Amino acid sequence: MSGCCGWVVQLPYAALLRLGAGVGGLMRLFAGERRMIVTRNLEPCFPNLPAAERERLVRDNFASTGIAFFEMAMSWWWPKARLARLAHVEGLEHLQAAQQAGEGVILMAAHFTTLEIGAALLGQLHTIDGMYREHKNPVFDFIQRRGRERHNLDSLAVEREDVRGMLKLLRKGRAIWYAPDQDYGAKQSVFVPLFGIPAATVTATSTFARLGKARVVPFTQQRLPGAQGYRLVVHPPLEGFPGETEAEDCLRINQWVEAAIIDCPAQYSAHRRFKSRPEGEPRLYPKRKR
Repeated sequence: MSGCCGWVVQLPYAALLRLGAGVGGLMRLFAGERRMIVTRNLEPCFPNLPAAERERLVRDNFASTGIAFFEMAMSWWWPKARLARLAHVEGLEHLQAAQQAGEGVILMAAHFTTLEIGAALLGQLHTIDGMYREHKNPVFDFIQRRGRERHNLDSLAVEREDVRGMLKLLRKGRAIWYAPDQDYGAKQSVFVPLFGIPAATVTATSTFARLGKARVVPFTQQRLPGAQGYRLVVHPPLEGFPGETEAEDCLRINQWVEAAIIDCPAQYSAHRRFKSRPEGEPRLYPKRKR
């Protein structure tokens, strides 16, 4: 399978975009559960959006998801020089300043469909370690890990549960990619608004920043129109973070995530962001069939 992917992905970039969008269109027809999640997320987050515009966003989101499969393969198999030509990077000086000061960086990202290629492109310019969840299939796990680490031989993949290891790296002045925008359950989260909806938001970002003595540096990536490549933006570090309370920090994070989604809603990954609900509030998604 990897050989087939490695062959297909050598097609011209514009062709891969069209092919990926076609795959996404097929997914929209057959992936009913995913279509439900995308639609259900849009309804409360963009309540004033006309129905036709919302349906267009659903189509565009599936196209972006299909393209993401090929972007992942590009990240793992394209020659580095070919991949680098797609990058339009802004704000790299924020990472360089932290490195020169010997301070660790939590590179705060979000789960956009472009996350794999965005991390690969930035990793060619600056050493970025990544939070990583081991895949159940050992062959795919090996391919994934090798693909992610090849852009910078100094980069490391950090198991998501290895909090102690992550803190050690931060204290050594390393930069670690971390995305706090998923629902990991109410026990390790606080409920703060996201698009006006109480969302279970992990408090780990505050903990990592405090114990790792690290800067929190937001990072966004966006697929540009017309096969122009990708705009990568390393934003200035968050000032006064962590703050006085975890709830205050989580609200700041959600406000940043919200702004990033509004800027590029079609490229945000579909997941059950609001699956955990405060006590007494109704479900936003139906129960999964087992």
